[in-house]
Amino acid sequence: MPESTSRTDPAVTSKPARISGTRKPPANRADKTSAPQWSVSDSVNLYGVDRWGHGYFGISEKGNVVVHAPTHSGVISVELTEIIDGLQQRGLTMPVMLRLENLVHDRIKKLNHAFRRAIDESGFTGTYRGIFPVKVNQQSHVVEEIARAGKPFGHGLEAGSKAELLIAISTLPGKDSTIICNGFKDEEFIDLGLQAIRLGFQCFFVAESLAELDLIIQRSRHWNIEPFIGLRLKLSTKVDGYWSGDSGDRSLFGLKSTELIRAVDLLREENMLDRLMMLHYHLGSQIPNIRNIRDGVAEACRFYLDLASEGAPLGYFNLGGGLAVDYDGNGSTDVHSRNYDLDEYCIDIVETIMASFDRHGVGHPEILTESGRWTVAPMSILMFNVLHVADFEPDPLPEEFPAEQSAAMEGLIYTLNNVEPRRLQENYNDAVYNRDKMRDAFRAGEINLRELALAENICLTILHRIADIVPTLSRPSRELMGMCDLLSDIYYGNFSVFQSLPDAWAIGQVFPVMPLHRLNEMPDRRAIVADLTCDCDGKLDKFTGPDGEVSPTLRVHQVKPDEDYLLGVFLVGAYQETLGDLHNLFGDTHVVSVRIDDDGQIEFVRELQGDSIENVLSYVEYQTQDLYQKFHSNAERAVRDGRITVAQRQQMIKMFRDSLSGYTYFER
Repeated sequence: MPESTSRTDPAVTSKPARISGTRKPPANRADKTSAPQWSVSDSVNLYGVDRWGHGYFGISEKGNVVVHAPTHSGVISVELTEIIDGLQQRGLTMPVMLRLENLVHDRIKKLNHAFRRAIDESGFTGTYRGIFPVKVNQQSHVVEEIARAGKPFGHGLEAGSKAELLIAISTLPGKDSTIICNGFKDEEFIDLGLQAIRLGFQCFFVAESLAELDLIIQRSRHWNIEPFIGLRLKLSTKVDGYWSGDSGDRSLFGLKSTELIRAVDLLREENMLDRLMMLHYHLGSQIPNIRNIRDGVAEACRFYLDLASEGAPLGYFNLGGGLAVDYDGNGSTDVHSRNYDLDEYCIDIVETIMASFDRHGVGHPEILTESGRWTVAPMSILMFNVLHVADFEPDPLPEEFPAEQSAAMEGLIYTLNNVEPRRLQENYNDAVYNRDKMRDAFRAGEINLRELALAENICLTILHRIADIVPTLSRPSRELMGMCDLLSDIYYGNFSVFQSLPDAWAIGQVFPVMPLHRLNEMPDRRAIVADLTCDCDGKLDKFTGPDGEVSPTLRVHQVKPDEDYLLGVFLVGAYQETLGDLHNLFGDTHVVSVRIDDDGQIEFVRELQGDSIENVLSYVEYQTQDLYQKFHSNAERAVRDGRITVAQRQQMIKMFRDSLSGYTYFER
């Protein structure tokens, strides 16, 4: 399938919200919630599925999110709710990390075919080989699928640690498979790689330092095995995006020009210059600007050509990662996007190398790229249900107000009765000013709690009336334009940002978020999404908007009392499953891998139960048997003291033991 390319006013939001599972829209919002028409195409535009979905996702006529799964017999569309029904029948509750195997196979095929097209169309005489960095998603089933899908193309793996190298040696088919060893390597790491060469793997050691290069030489001599050696460049090219500060001269890894010369001299002295076969660099994980990619390739070509003139055979040109994912569908140089597509990426690389090499009469190399994020991001969806809703709706006001009023209360009541479009900013200023005066009076003991609550409620009513009028203004202020977001709901989701979406917390990554169903209905609420961690950072408050801009709120539906409201976070296959931590001791979610067969049947390939409480306690060095014995002793002491009966003791002990084996997330 073709690939497509808050404001917050603390003074207002500090009012305690009323918690409820569902609620009726207030009368003064009825005009917004009773829209006459809403179609699936409206939801497609609102949530931008066509922009960020890479052709893999859409919405059915029933209003459910569908996956368009490439199969041997063509593209087959399956509703995610059908998959969710299958999960529930198998006893798996929300939250669930869903992996779609078809998408991994399709991504690897697309990447290899795109480079082959670029090579054929340009007359490039070299070849291409894709490499998947294991660190991007180390889950065994993911790496196994990548190895299986990549076998026809010779797709290899990159290992940045001894553990990842063991995965690569065990997972790749063997003879002639390519492994790239990056990162700092000790003696054991190098010895493992040398044994891989003996087994028939094309295992490259990319030297990160001169000391490491010397160790590679020593261990190769010890085992009498000829190594495949590469050198990692530190380029001066700067890139846009999150990693701009670590590119150029401040790059964390790579050899400077002086170190490259010393590396060549060392290899020549050791009669091993003929083993220098690869030049490698890495500009960054998500490069949004194609100009940065071209500049990096052009600069690296100069190093390649000069090292070749020094007598190094080379032949392998590893450009590292950087192929970006368009998370917001904006098609720009924003950090969450990219201004190029796959074909442009491939042809720019091939043509830039040709232009440099042909000018000097040097043969074309084998191009390698380590495109991990692009390969696996679309395959995974975090799916979760909404547990509670906190709204910022006012309570009904009394028909009459107290006769005796302070000046601030009089000001609030006057503003309440005189909200006008031509004075909207003034109305807003007066409401917040007088509300704050009432808060000051409460802190000073001049008014009681009931008076404060009335003032808060009047102010909130005013703000909602203002928010209803703002869309009718031709040029509202930025402050007024943010009113809807200011009054948005909080939808509490059954997940942990820190466990399943760490990049959303750590670097402000914007992932596409949308309801998984009811998309043929108008989403009549605005909300941020909070997780279960009770942490101020445990929330999603950046969303892809209909115009590609980032919005502080998500358009959602009013939760119904008789059904789960389901949300999905898309494009989370890269890094999120590996980087997650145990904040509040929420463990891994259930993980399910599915494959859509050629006849459209859903095959549940693998079901992994999420962490139990016992699992996560062991991760933080608790011995659960010791905890059980301590609880047992406390319960026995309570029996002796007469606080509980023996039967109650048995019940408590059973509850404790059952809880240890239970899911760490909310269960109904």
